[in-house]
Amino acid sequence: MNHLAKVAVIGFGTVGSGVAKLLQEQAPRLARRMGKQLVLAHVVDSDPKRLKSDILPPNILSTTVKPVLEDRETTLAIESLDDPEQAREIVLQLLEHGKDVVTANKLLLAEHGTELFERARELGRAISFGAAVAGGVPIVPAIAECLAANQIESIHAILNGTCNFILTQMEEHESEYASALAEAQQRGYADPNPIMDTGGHDAAQKLAILAQVAFGVRVPWRNIPRVGIDIVDLMDVHFAKELGYRIKLLAVAESLPDGLELHVSPTLVRRGMPLAEVSGVYNAVRIVGSAVGRVFFHGLGSGQMPIASAVLADAINTITGRAALTFPTLNLWPVEGETPLRLRDFAESSSRYYLRLNVEDRPGVIAEISGILSRHGISIASVIQHETEEESSNVVPLVIMTHVAQEGKMAAAMKLINQLSCVQTKGVRLRVRN
Repeated sequence: MNHLAKVAVIGFGTVGSGVAKLLQEQAPRLARRMGKQLVLAHVVDSDPKRLKSDILPPNILSTTVKPVLEDRETTLAIESLDDPEQAREIVLQLLEHGKDVVTANKLLLAEHGTELFERARELGRAISFGAAVAGGVPIVPAIAECLAANQIESIHAILNGTCNFILTQMEEHESEYASALAEAQQRGYADPNPIMDTGGHDAAQKLAILAQVAFGVRVPWRNIPRVGIDIVDLMDVHFAKELGYRIKLLAVAESLPDGLELHVSPTLVRRGMPLAEVSGVYNAVRIVGSAVGRVFFHGLGSGQMPIASAVLADAINTITGRAALTFPTLNLWPVEGETPLRLRDFAESSSRYYLRLNVEDRPGVIAEISGILSRHGISIASVIQHETEEESSNVVPLVIMTHVAQEGKMAAAMKLINQLSCVQTKGVRLRVRN
């Protein structure tokens, strides 16, 4: 075999080292499949300590990207840097020097994707990013290519394995939130400062990427309404179970007649629905297409080898020339003659709601709360109020399930309910999906 394809890995952390390992292990099989031999020609990391490896020859290691830029035979670079600003600068340099790029860096794309995509198109290069959302689950290529004949109608997804693991621990092991979070940190699923995951930011970044691929809408991820799972108490998990639901952090994109609705929030999902049955660190995506109907994707959304698998798939598509054909046709740029979707005001969205309030155990409390809900046009579907186990306590949890209500009205009503003297702590409000 005379054909060689030289590849550079920029960033030799978890993902980069996983890609290098997979390239080494699968080289003969990939060569037979592709008709080209993939050669790892450069590995770059600014930290010399991370470049120590028993499987890589020292002559391909570098602490700067300069050798990659100067090597005309290396036409593909795999970017896996931690710093999105550094990554942006390096990706632009790579494109300028005639390199195609593969990245799993969702924060890079959420912050700078539009700029990088535009520059790549101007230079006749391709950026592949199938691993940036849902890791080993091939959701980006599925939407961009396999479902290209469809108008995507909705996406409902579990995009953060850390949050799903925490919620699973709370349900299956009766763990309090703090204990479940500590377990996630101990296993390496959550960072010491977990707010990017637990605050819903990571899921919002991934949702912004999916929204652009599926709907052609460029939405800054910080503009996506989001609520994290840190508001969920073990008590909520118990009540959800009693009502026939599980709590999941859902990322939602839905095309409606008056615009595109985007949000991330912990949601009660009816047991038996595929999304409700996703446990542990797994991700899942439910898509409704105009022609295909409902399709469901499920798999590991994080971890060294699942992400390396998706990265290498993108690398193969690039080396074989498929990415050069598909990248210009992706739904990443406005199409002439098409009216871009309007981003819907989140206050206009509608849902059923679960409310949990810690209230004084005295007559008239439900009447006070239901009065506020009624004035905002919100109808109650059911109420749960168990007797307290402590005879001396005069505070009890009150759970209300509503019929479909508008988000803006629900938020306004909840604000007034929290101000009632009978409500002892700030209430919990979660969306409900049947």
